[in-house]
Amino acid sequence: MQRKSLSASKTMIAVALLLCLCSCFSLLWGMALARAARGVILDFKIVYYGARCLVQHRDPYNESELLRVYLAEGGESIPKAAEGYRSQMIVASQMYLPSAAILLAPFGLLPWPLAYLVWMTLTVCGVTAAAVLMWSVASRYASDPPLYLISFVLVNCGILFAGGNPAGVAVSLCVTAAWCFLEDRLVTMGIIFMGISLAIKPHDAGLVWLYFLLAGGVSRKRAIKSLLAAAAIGIIALASIQQISPHWLSELQLNVQEYAARGSYNDPGPTANKIIGTGMIIDLQTITSVIRDVPAFYRPAAYLLCAPFLAVWVSLAIRSRFSKNSAWLALAAVAPLTMLPVYHRPYDAKLLLLTIPACAILWTGRTLAAWMSVVLTAIGILLTSDLPLALLSILSQRLHIPGGAFGAGLTIILMRPAPLALMALGAFNLFQYAKHCRMDAEDRGASAHFLDTVETSST
Repeated sequence: MQRKSLSASKTMIAVALLLCLCSCFSLLWGMALARAARGVILDFKIVYYGARCLVQHRDPYNESELLRVYLAEGGESIPKAAEGYRSQMIVASQMYLPSAAILLAPFGLLPWPLAYLVWMTLTVCGVTAAAVLMWSVASRYASDPPLYLISFVLVNCGILFAGGNPAGVAVSLCVTAAWCFLEDRLVTMGIIFMGISLAIKPHDAGLVWLYFLLAGGVSRKRAIKSLLAAAAIGIIALASIQQISPHWLSELQLNVQEYAARGSYNDPGPTANKIIGTGMIIDLQTITSVIRDVPAFYRPAAYLLCAPFLAVWVSLAIRSRFSKNSAWLALAAVAPLTMLPVYHRPYDAKLLLLTIPACAILWTGRTLAAWMSVVLTAIGILLTSDLPLALLSILSQRLHIPGGAFGAGLTIILMRPAPLALMALGAFNLFQYAKHCRMDAEDRGASAHFLDTVETSST
């Protein structure tokens, strides 16, 4: 037993070192790309200006206020070619709720190089730790496919690591919190992490949190405590923001509307998203907008397409008996589905780390479903990863797609592959989750019938 335990510890250390090397490689190529890029502002630098506004008691949701800070502390570095888009870049920093702004505010007290270094360290360490934890769970069922998939995820985090989008911290905290809850370890830390993740990016962590709420029992208690932690952050944030920005809500709504306008950076329609890229939008609105590029159509259409899957998932989560296997299957179903209804980009898709344990569970059967799980998980990760998307971006520039219905179909298949892959992965994992719940219910029914028969016979 001691030899097996020692061997397992050595394997865990070796894998952790390998995954750390994958993250370091990602960081190196990401930093090299960031240095070479011109006319591009790092995601964290945009957020940093909002934090600087807060510490200077200026309204971070007011574009003119933010622009003053931006010009005073870094605006001069924008090339002339990018000046026409300067205002839109500034607006982007104010699409976060006050709960996120208050958590990021301490970084505004630091000079830019130190703030960037600290944030980048938090992002790299957080994502790598979350990946190691997912492998530690998956390796109990199967070691090879999970290791390959997780390594590929970490090798393709360069844009996230160097750019510093808050999704890196939010997603890693969410994944780590799920591990804490299901492994019943460091639960208090998991509650805090889930609360912070909800406060930073609720549209990333929200459905994962919802599962624990619906699962009942001790999981529900932990979900409620996480919500209370997020609410506490929100109350403190509102009390602080209200003094500086009394009209923050209307200003935030205006910023979101302006940044999602036709042709803007967050426009999911074909006008703005003409080619594949590492910053492409990956939600279903990019597909429904190809059918009809009208927000009043493509937004409800995306919601309606996702609604049946989410309704089935909620029903299963409420009615099924909680177990670790069922929980990982449930999270594997909802992680890709989370990306589809509303705005998400490839860095949010690192949430697909939650699909790895379920993939390992299914792989143990070596059935057709096992192979489908590995293939669909791999495709979902592949089509939301930096390096493959960069390659597809180069190839897509040479494509000439005709107009009409045929051209729309080609656009959806060739230029919008990520949402289709995510929907296929989510639907497959949802089917496996439902199948597991049905088999579990049948086993419980058979056990109850057997006990009744034994009791009747003894009587």
